[in-house]
Amino acid sequence: MSAPSEEKESDSPLTESVVSSAAEPTHIQRLTSFLGRFGVETNGIGPVPDELRVDGRTYQLFTLWFTSVMNITSLVGGATGPVVFKLSFKTTVVTLVITNALSLILPAYFAIFGPKLGTRSMVQARFSWGAYGVILPSVLSVISSIGILVITFLIAAQLLARATGNLSSTDGIVINALITLVVSFCGYRVIHWFTALAWIPSVIAFVVMLIVGGRHLGSAISADEHMYPPPTVATILSYAAVISAGNTQWCTVASDYGVYHDKDGSSAMIFIWTFLGTYFPTILAAALGAAFVVAASDVPSWRTGSEDGNNFGGLVVAILEPCGRFGTFLVVIMVLAITGLNSATMYAFGNSMMNISSIFAKVPRYVYAIVATAVVIPLAIVAQAHFYSALVSLTNTTGYWSASFSAIIFVEHILFRRRDFSRYKLADWNNPTKLPPGLAALLSFCMSFALLVPCMRQTWYVGAIAKHGTGDIGVIVGFFGTCVLYGPLRAVEIRMFPGHDS
Repeated sequence: MSAPSEEKESDSPLTESVVSSAAEPTHIQRLTSFLGRFGVETNGIGPVPDELRVDGRTYQLFTLWFTSVMNITSLVGGATGPVVFKLSFKTTVVTLVITNALSLILPAYFAIFGPKLGTRSMVQARFSWGAYGVILPSVLSVISSIGILVITFLIAAQLLARATGNLSSTDGIVINALITLVVSFCGYRVIHWFTALAWIPSVIAFVVMLIVGGRHLGSAISADEHMYPPPTVATILSYAAVISAGNTQWCTVASDYGVYHDKDGSSAMIFIWTFLGTYFPTILAAALGAAFVVAASDVPSWRTGSEDGNNFGGLVVAILEPCGRFGTFLVVIMVLAITGLNSATMYAFGNSMMNISSIFAKVPRYVYAIVATAVVIPLAIVAQAHFYSALVSLTNTTGYWSASFSAIIFVEHILFRRRDFSRYKLADWNNPTKLPPGLAALLSFCMSFALLVPCMRQTWYVGAIAKHGTGDIGVIVGFFGTCVLYGPLRAVEIRMFPGHDS
């Protein structure tokens, strides 16, 4: 694996793939230059210079996150409470409201880093993890992105196949992947343009679902306390862990989508737009999903469609069945709306790949959109028959590493950078001799797993502490454990390696 350059890089974007010296440009450089004229993002992963960070439309952060969350995947997240954890509708909603309010604060805070530093999340991580240590979270981010894409492609494909009747799940996977590829291929600005509009189909579909099926919700919700066992602390904590694990994953990409926005913009407004764009659609969509899955037990056609809670896509199709072809149309546009989430995830995949090695950084960003598509399509097709449940578990566990990663970034910024963005020497972003060695980050990250593993509660593993009725508190223990570990280790690292203070 190629190491980052030892020479000091400029603070302009890394555009080795775009700009060369006096040498004759290569074919890929000509192609990249050509695509750039049509709005395709061609900049690399280096910090975006001040003169390019001038977009004052910080409200775009709201629409991007709103679109990424306001789709059928959030409906499924809400349905998980009653279906998997056997929680009543009221308990599910209370857990959603409180857990999301707490766990979405950190991603919203990390979103500020994008406009202020002009760095993507994994590049900004170099200022605590170092040029070599950051390879670990970058690889984990790549794996997480692939897992998320596989799951969302499967959800979309199965819903599309169920609604149309003449498309297979494989056809649905390919269709969704190609649409996602087109948006992600174009990069940052097209993703923001697309997500400014892509939330509309989901909202329309959800409203129609309420109009058509709303009459069944009231009585079912009021009586659901008798349908489920009394909630235990362990069960509530386990469901809260699933919610917070999903939200914590946003910390690893939160700054990616604001690197061209105004560096002098209000930090408070960046935080507010991001928080509102994630919190309210999550609550609304998840509560709707929980309500419909609870009511399904009293509506025969819904119960049949949902296969007793095992097929949420079938439930959605059953709810919209009275609408006929219009209902089928709504299902199709709901599937297409997931492209907002998928394109943002695929964009983050490319950023993380480019951060692994200087060799990878020389490959144009749009190439990684093609790579991700080529990898995810066969994985999703195979996962239909063999690995779906395993992939769901794998995706859920990404919250554990994300929590520890986020703790390191948070402590570094609060304690050692004094919440001052000018303390980051952006010119040294690719200079290992100036960046921290990353030993403190690696040690605290690895040691945190000794604390969180006993607190995990998954279908495939229950830790020693979780067995005693605590529920899954791995994400919480991982975050706070890493905070405690990283502080003193980083202080020692600073003393042992003077000069590595960029």
